[in-house]
This record gives sequence, C-alpha cells and structure tokens, in this order.
Amino acid sequence: MGLDPRQLVAGVLTITMFVMLGNMIHREHFREYTPPLLQHPESTTVRYDTTTKEASENSLETFTKETEGPWKEDVLDLKPCWTKPVLEETEQSQGFVTFSLTNGPEYHVSQIADAVAVARYLRATLVVPDIRGSKPGDKRNFEEIYDVEKFIKSLDGVVKVVKYQPDNISAKDLEVLRVPNRVTDSHIAEQIEPVFRAKGNIRLATYFPSVNMKKTDNDINSVACLAMFGTLELQPEVQEVVDSMVERLRTLSRKSDGQFISVDLRADILEKKGCQGNDGTGSKRCYSPQEIAIFLRKVGFNKDTAIYLTQSRWDDSLNVLKELFPKTYTKEGIMPADKKPKFLNADASEFEKVIDFYISSRSDVFVPAISGLFYANVAGKRIASGKTQILVPANVASSSAAVADFISHYVSRKNHLAYSCFC
Repeated sequence: MGLDPRQLVAGVLTITMFVMLGNMIHREHFREYTPPLLQHPESTTVRYDTTTKEASENSLETFTKETEGPWKEDVLDLKPCWTKPVLEETEQSQGFVTFSLTNGPEYHVSQIADAVAVARYLRATLVVPDIRGSKPGDKRNFEEIYDVEKFIKSLDGVVKVVKYQPDNISAKDLEVLRVPNRVTDSHIAEQIEPVFRAKGNIRLATYFPSVNMKKTDNDINSVACLAMFGTLELQPEVQEVVDSMVERLRTLSRKSDGQFISVDLRADILEKKGCQGNDGTGSKRCYSPQEIAIFLRKVGFNKDTAIYLTQSRWDDSLNVLKELFPKTYTKEGIMPADKKPKFLNADASEFEKVIDFYISSRSDVFVPAISGLFYANVAGKRIASGKTQILVPANVASSSAAVADFISHYVSRKNHLAYSCFC
C-alpha cells in the first residue's frame, strides 16, 4: 500500500513543531536562567533568578515532569554509642550551677550539654533552667515546653538535679560566667572552677563561636552525648500538637504514601540584609521560595508532594512555591483549631520554634533554606533517629540533578557531631 501524501505532510509538520517547541523552551527558559553564581557554605553552586516575576514564573513552568519523587528509606540501625557515667554521691559538692535556655530549641540542646558538663566536672548541683525568649520579660518555666520529670530522670546518677534554685541563693550570689559551646575540661578547670570555689554558686551563659556541629579533633564524651540526645523531650500537650500536625501532613500526603518535606524557610530572615547576599567569600546563606520550588521540582518531587514551612503565617512571597507545590502549608494551615489560641498567639514564639524544630526532625525529607544552627541541630536529631535525607539546595540550573549530589555534608561525609554518639 502506498504512503498517503497527506500523512507524509502531517508527519513532517509534527516533527517540525516539536523541534520548534524544544528550541523555544531552551531559549525562553533555560537560557534566560543565567544570573551570577553564588555558593552555599554547605555544598556546591546555585544559580538564582533575579529577573522579573514574569520570568520567574516562566522558569518554574519548565519543571513539569511527573515522578514518584526521590524518597528513600530511613536508616534504622543507629544506636547510642555512649555509656551512662555514674557519679558517686560522696563526690557531690555543696554548690549550684544555674542557667537559662535561650534563642530556641536549636540552642537548647547545646546549652544543656554545656551546663551538664560543667556541673559534672565541678560535682555541683544543676538547677533546672527556665526558658527565655528574645523579648525582655519573655520567660517560661521549663515544664511549659519540656518534660521536666524525664529530664531529671535522664540525668540520674550523672549529675544531681533540682527543680528550683534554693531560696537562700539570690542573684547577687551568682557569678555569671560566659561559656563557649562545647566547653572543654581544660576551660572549666582554668576559667570556671576557680570562680566556683570562691563563690560557691555560678550562673552560666553559653556563647557560640561557631554555628555548625561538625566533629572536631576532640572526641565528644558520654556526658555530652547523653545531655544532647538523651535529656530533652516535649511535655505531653506540646508533643500532642506536634503529633497531630505530623499526622495531618501525612494525611495530606496520601498520594506520596504519607511522606512529606519540611523546609526551614522564614520570610523575615530572608528579608534581612545578611541573608540577601553572601558572607564575603561567595558563600550563599539562604534560598528564596522560588529557588526552593525550582530545586525540589528539579530533583524529582511532584505537585502532590506535601511541604511544611517553618514560616508561621502565610506570606505573599510564598505564592511562587505554592504555585508549583499546591500542598504547601505553614503552621496556621495545619494546626488544630483549638490549639491556635495558645500556640499561635503573639506571645507564643517559643512554642512556634519548638514545633518547627520537632516537625523538621520528623519529616521524611528536610531542606534547610537557611544556613545556621537550626539546620545543624535538626540534622543531628535526624541522624540520631535514622532520618538522613537532608537535601541542601544547590546547582538547580544544571542539566543533571541527582539527589545524591545534594545530600548534606553532615550525612554524606558523616562529619556531624552526632556520628560520635551514634553508631
């Protein structure tokens, strides 16, 4: 049977149309997407769009491939490597060590570890800390957020712990000492012990020379491991809120087998001057909603993927992310209605930070859009629980986008402090 001339013409036109379409996509989207390169401190390079909103939307429209998403199984065979050290009762001194938890849960774990290390070395009694926010007068009791009984029990035999500072000790009796995060025995012996012996009671204030949690040449000991990973648990009501929000996200993710992504993305930080550029070395500090959207799409997550943002309330800057991932939520979108008055009011910033930290620790994938201690300590908690899929955005404009290329160095190089505590 001869070939119908009309079929031949139709075939040629079809092929021509696809060739023209391919050239148009390449010219209008990928070629336009060529602003300067910046580097993230934790990975390679990223191209980011500084063009108009229209061009940004066009860039997003190119990533329309539907896939199952690059999910992977958790690593469940990690166990604590440390042994619980026992302190003989006869070794106890009469002095007290007091301190406060400040700046959010990403700082709390380190502050706990330093205070326990100091109290243990001095054979002092540790007073359960209060929790202080960034605003003057923003102060909470430890048990409003954490389980105080489990905290004390976890340190039984390690250091002596009391809930409250004795009435006969006033603020003037406490010498305030600044302590570097990951304090060493030599620092305690040289800078803290002499003051403690002279004053009898001290108050600690931890400062952070570095905001990463990489391993160092000084091995972390059992006391620090226990303090960082075995002492803090949420009190029941806060835990219930976190559990209900995680369950809600898993329900919304039924097309992804209940898996969801958490992204540490906060509009107020992205707007700050220090987050808009780099640190002077070409290192990129944070990623915009548009960059996150392009990155997630490029590595294979589809439009049905549920995303939790640490942003508390919706901001218009997030619309570009929601266009590509309609199931993108902030706390106000998934928190139970009866819990919002307490946990989303103007005075609830500490609750909000804790909720973000623990949901980010439990999601199937965590993406740090902002570099810093939140990223570092969420990574540590995830490593401890075997949830090692932590993806750092980078190189989103490259032709290849294998998920393995974006795994956090904390995991790929096993250089997080947590790998000294879990094996």
